[in-house]
Amino acid sequence: MKILDRYILTSYLKTFISVFIILMLIFVLQTIWLYIKELAGKDLDMVVVAKFLLYFAPKLIPLVLPLTILLASIMVFGSFAENYEFAAMKSTGISLQRAMKGLSIFIIALGITTFFFSNNVIPWAEYNSYNLRKNIAKLKPAMVIAKGQFNEVGSEYNIKVADKSGDRGQFLKEVLIHQKKGNQSGNFTTIYAKTGELKGEEESDILQLILFDGYFYDDTPPKDYKSREKKPMTKSHFKKYTINVDLSNLNNVDLEQKDISDKYNMLNIRDLSYTIDTLRVDKDNNIKELASNLYNRSNFQHLNKGAATQKENIYQDNILDLYSNKEKVVLIDLAENTFKSTQQIIENKEQSFKTKGVWLNRHIIALHEKLALGFACVILFFVGAPLGALIRKGGIGLPMVIAILLFLSYHFIGIFAKNSAKDGSLNPIFASWFSTLIMLPLGIYLTKRATEDRGLFEFDHIIEPIKNLLKIKNKEEEEASKTKLPKAIREIIEETHENSPEALVRIEDYNTIRKNHQDYKVYAKFTFIFYIIGAILFPLYFILKNNKLEEVAEICLQLSIISFIVCFIYYLVSYLKQLTIYKLIELKGISKNPIILLLGLGFYPLTHYLRRNKINEDLSLSLK
Repeated sequence: MKILDRYILTSYLKTFISVFIILMLIFVLQTIWLYIKELAGKDLDMVVVAKFLLYFAPKLIPLVLPLTILLASIMVFGSFAENYEFAAMKSTGISLQRAMKGLSIFIIALGITTFFFSNNVIPWAEYNSYNLRKNIAKLKPAMVIAKGQFNEVGSEYNIKVADKSGDRGQFLKEVLIHQKKGNQSGNFTTIYAKTGELKGEEESDILQLILFDGYFYDDTPPKDYKSREKKPMTKSHFKKYTINVDLSNLNNVDLEQKDISDKYNMLNIRDLSYTIDTLRVDKDNNIKELASNLYNRSNFQHLNKGAATQKENIYQDNILDLYSNKEKVVLIDLAENTFKSTQQIIENKEQSFKTKGVWLNRHIIALHEKLALGFACVILFFVGAPLGALIRKGGIGLPMVIAILLFLSYHFIGIFAKNSAKDGSLNPIFASWFSTLIMLPLGIYLTKRATEDRGLFEFDHIIEPIKNLLKIKNKEEEEASKTKLPKAIREIIEETHENSPEALVRIEDYNTIRKNHQDYKVYAKFTFIFYIIGAILFPLYFILKNNKLEEVAEICLQLSIISFIVCFIYYLVSYLKQLTIYKLIELKGISKNPIILLLGLGFYPLTHYLRRNKINEDLSLSLK
């Protein structure tokens, strides 16, 4: 490893590790805050809490690692540019790509490691954390009765008190108790007392609740149905009533029990692939079974019995005329009943199929998330590194703001896409990769501009095409257009005409060809840009609409339509420019078939690439 590569890698690793630790601590604290209700008041020891955090930490990697790579890249390369270290590298002939070479190898290795981590460690953490949370949820809270709300005490009593007093809150006022009886649903036994007192010892499993001056109500329905019609009720008054609550089985929960292992985020790629195939086969079998049941319920195979057959191949009269009046009534009644029952079956099955479809899509998303995470790390590096070199600002100020904005855009686009894919509104495979694919052209754009040592934004690219479209010229352009061809080019063209009078390009047409070619490149570039903008905004409309952001979705749809309209205009202008060029060089150009033109617009990125290569080759050929 060369000294330069070692220096860049060391600088990056220092920032990377620091940012990773800080962000991990922040997200761990957020996890504690989110699940504090599940942990508080359960009398958990530190070992269980440590296990809880240990199991949840790997699940934070898909959030922490991409943000760390993005932020560290912007900070490090921004610091290099701010301290003129990049200028020193360029003065010795070292380009940005060469400076990023060693670090790129590290990031690619990190992306591969991330894939194996997400495929093995994260499912293990999800499996353990889910089962631990489930077991902790079985633990009842410590014996704290909050006033003004119902509190579950033991497995049989719900207690509500208006107020409590005493050094331990043992004296109660206006006590209302609902008592459960076995597996019977409903609150049929109610106890009310003006005052009460809690008594118990720390080592005892029995809690005494002593009530004073109250009433006991019981309207439990009897087992005999005839007796229920009498609606019996028991009411009694008491001066003192003692309830013993058994707490022996209250916290008898095995926190190490792990009996759930089939959730989609607990599976690796091999298990997910097997489960997805199983779910698809099961879904197809259910659809075939429903179709078979509906066919059998229709009784089509029995409808022709008793009908008077005729020899005509086509029967154009009413089909019911083939049956007697009695049979007509039977058939109509059968059809009506069959239709109603079939409609009910389809409605019930529709919800079942929808649930199974969501479950299948969740598995597909989980599989492709594992693949997309490693690529996202690499792409975000190629977004952050050139962006840092362009903004030329290190530290944690502006780079932090830019990194957070970019990451939030990346993260929320991914969330919206996955939410849309769960119910089938968006392809689940495309949804898993959508946010990564959004960042890919941004990374290419920033890397290209940083390599060419150009600014982050150049508004000339917006203004100049408008000037060309409106035929507005600068003074410099007017003077340049009046100048003659370079002497060397003029001599070459004159020599070509002397040796070959049928040469394709005449000297007086060269300026026109060159101007049209330059115009074509500008119009073709903007056709491509507006096509990409429209292609991105159009699926965003469905994603945002599915996530109930209808106003933002409408804006995206309108911008997408405008982008496609502008793209179409630029497409036509560039096509006309290309026709002019081929007319001047007298070569066979592109097709004038409108169907081919429309297909070319639909697949414009491919069309743009092919046309650019063809026109360059033909222009070179015309000068030979």
